[in-house]
Amino acid sequence: IDALLMAVWRRKPKQEVMVHSDQGSQYSSSDWRSFLKANNLVVSMSRRGNCHDNAVAESFFQLLKRERIKRKIYTSRQDARSDVFDYIEMFYN
Repeated sequence: IDALLMAVWRRKPKQEVMVHSDQGSQYSSSDWRSFLKANNLVVSMSRRGNCHDNAVAESFFQLLKRERIKRKIYTSRQDARSDVFDYIEMFYN
């Protein structure tokens, strides 16, 4: 939720934004649904066992891992978090 909240805060979307997820329990919790509603976000949940439903997100994470994470050794969780943040905010966008 923290990462998504940061994205909403930074971008301040004027319209509904669709959030893609799988069917994990964290994405069907009442806290998650309340967060989405409070921030004008709409969920798009994949069907069980169908990897193609979430192809956009899967493609992004594959690219992130291949181009950034697998090439580095992080000394701390904070270093990893900062590096991934830089990749997403500076390079990927």
